[in-house]
This record gives sequence, C-alpha cells and structure tokens, in this order.
Amino acid sequence: MVNVLVVGSGGREHALSWKLSQSSKVEKVFTAPGNGGTANNISIDIDDISGLAEFAQKNNCFTVVGPEIPLAAGIVDKFNQMNLKIFGPSQKAAQLESSKIWAKNFMKRNGIQTARFEIFDDAKKAEEYVKSLDYSVVVKADGLASGKGVIVCNDTSEAIEAIDTILVKKTFGDAGNRIIVEERIDGIEASYIALCDGHTAIPMPSSQDHKRIFDNDKGPNTGGMGAYSPTPIIDNILAEKIQNQIINKTLQSMKNEGILFKGFLYAGVMIRDNEPYVLEYNVRMGDPECQPITMKMDFDLYDYLAASVNESLSQMPKIIWKTQSAICIVLASEGYPESYLTEEEITGFDLIPKDIMVFHAGTKKQNGKIFSNGGRVLGITALGDTLESAISNAYLAAEKIFWTHKYYRKDIGKKGLNRF
Repeated sequence: MVNVLVVGSGGREHALSWKLSQSSKVEKVFTAPGNGGTANNISIDIDDISGLAEFAQKNNCFTVVGPEIPLAAGIVDKFNQMNLKIFGPSQKAAQLESSKIWAKNFMKRNGIQTARFEIFDDAKKAEEYVKSLDYSVVVKADGLASGKGVIVCNDTSEAIEAIDTILVKKTFGDAGNRIIVEERIDGIEASYIALCDGHTAIPMPSSQDHKRIFDNDKGPNTGGMGAYSPTPIIDNILAEKIQNQIINKTLQSMKNEGILFKGFLYAGVMIRDNEPYVLEYNVRMGDPECQPITMKMDFDLYDYLAASVNESLSQMPKIIWKTQSAICIVLASEGYPESYLTEEEITGFDLIPKDIMVFHAGTKKQNGKIFSNGGRVLGITALGDTLESAISNAYLAAEKIFWTHKYYRKDIGKKGLNRF
C-alpha cells in the first residue's frame, strides 16, 4: 500500500484525489493545500517544493502534480533527485506550456501543424506588424497567465490594444515580457489529452472546454466555465489524425530532442476544414476537463499513473471507459474573472443526488460549513446515458446549490448537442 500526495487546490485536484482514493493500492490520499471539499489537507503551498518533497518522503507518498506552476518550477526534477516517485513532466518538458514561444518554435521545427506566428518584445514593432497583415490575429503572452494570457482580436485596433495590454501595461506581469502574434484560425475548438510515459501515449476521451465567461462564448477568457466529454466534434477519423500527427509526433520529437515527456499531454486544438491545428499545449490535465474525464474512468487510475512514471504504459491492459457522457458546470463567483466577493456561505450540498459529484475549487471549510474562496468555486459533474441527459442532470443539481453571488453559464454542452 502507498499513500498519494496530490499537489494543488482546484477542481482538477479534487477530482484526481477522489478517483485515486478508490484504488485498492492506495491507503490514504493527501492534498496540498487542497480546498473545502478535499480530505486530508496539508497546508503546504504548491510552490513550496522542498516542503512538499519533505512531506512525501516522510509519508511514503507517490506524488501527483495537478497545476502547471510547480511543474514549470521543476518539482519533478527535485523529487527525482531525491528518488521520490512523482507523476508529471520534467521542467524541460514543461516548457511546452511554460513558454508559448518555446512551444511554437518546437512545433515549427518539428512540422506540427499550428498557426503562422511572429514573436515580439517591442510594442511598436508588433503594432507595425499587425498593421501590415490582411488577416485577424491572436495575441498571446509568452509565460504562464492562469489560462488568461490569450487575447483573440477581431481587427487591427483590437490587436494594437492587446499588444499594449500585454507588453506595455504588463497586465500579466513578466509572463508578458514577450508576445506571440499569430494568425487567428476560426473553427471549432476542442481538447485532446493523452497519458504519456515518454514512449507511449494513451488517449483520454475527447472533451470541449468553454473558456469565455458568458453564454455563447462572449466576454473575457477564464480558466474554464465548464466542459463535457466526449465531444462529437472529434470523430474517430479526426481522433486518429490528432493522435498520430500531434500527440505521437510531439512525444517522438521531444524524445529526439533528448526530453522524455511523462504526464498528461494536453493539446488544445482548433478544427478547420477537418484539419487540427495546435492552439496551445498544456502539460497537465485540463481544469475543468479533468472532472468529466475522471467521472468516465472505469479503471484504477493509480495503476496507470504509476506506469507512466515507470515508463511501462505499453505493458498495461487497455483502459476501460464508461460509455456515458459526462459534463462539468462551473459555478463561479459573480464578477469573475475580474473582481468578486469571497467568504460567502454555500448551502444545498445535501440536496445533490449521490451519483452527481460536486468537485470543490475555490472553497474553504470552517466550523463544518463551506464558504466561497475563489473565482471558480464548484464544478457540478454528472453522467448521463446521452449528452442531453448528462446536461439535464448537472443543471438540475446546479440549481440546488446556493450562495448570494453564484454565477454560471447556461449553455455548457450545447455545442455538442448541436452536432448530433
């Protein structure tokens, strides 16, 4: 028996902790720092790598890293130096997410399909460049910006404003010291995640995130307002194309460059004319995509994460997934992703059916009560025999949860219904 330490405090980490706690090989799951819904919380911050390593060593823990910040900071390398088992990519491999510029150059030199792009650290040169283009662009901060450092522009004036926001006003801090200006590819966006051990990549069910704060994809980007899985947008033919031309090619190209990628490899793809273009890589499970994907798992997750670390995924039995659809609806604090209130008591948990999971994100527990403690607060996650029934189950449950400034989108999964 082994203990597991899950690093992080979001809905993704609650979902991973929940699933890993079901393993017959796992004695106890700790979460650092965790939230109001996770058990066995350890008050160690995600960037306190030495503290996390010390805890893992003392408590015989297999560590699973949820968020990107400790991965980018080299937590896996530190644990490996101490001979501690840890699931996730090395600091070098994490560059696929920690530097969008590194990732774009990687794709370019390895022939992985992505949008045309140029790199700038000078606002005037970037502005001159966008004025010369006859197509719309997306402006991206190079570094980590909690999923918010991407500005989709409709015209030149919006592009100039985006350049000013990132490079001049430094809205995303040092993450915006350099920017990418890339061609805006209009199509349908989807998420494709695979579990990798450096040599083999096992696909997870496809999913589709809903990034914008308002219905019909209006308003600013967020960390994600909901997701469903699988998505009909990615059929078997397209899935094979993404697996071979993007995931397997990325894994092999990394290997050719002397970097073994172990962990969850996430390709955010835009589908145009049935061709997948990589918008971005993440080097961890998406949040909220993780929540519906873990609900669909019909296998021991610990076994497969351990096999990833041991580079033995090719020897594992075929993964079994529940055939149902799954959906996660994020309940947020009104005002997110800008300013919002916290410390509001949340009620209604006792009204939720047992087959629906309420994954906590921005919550804290005090005196047996749950309070809001962040922008994205809860993820109502449900299964259904069809996508339609999953949506219905989740929204009925979402209505039962109450706090004063609760907000959520009313159209999560609708894109999938429109495709059937």
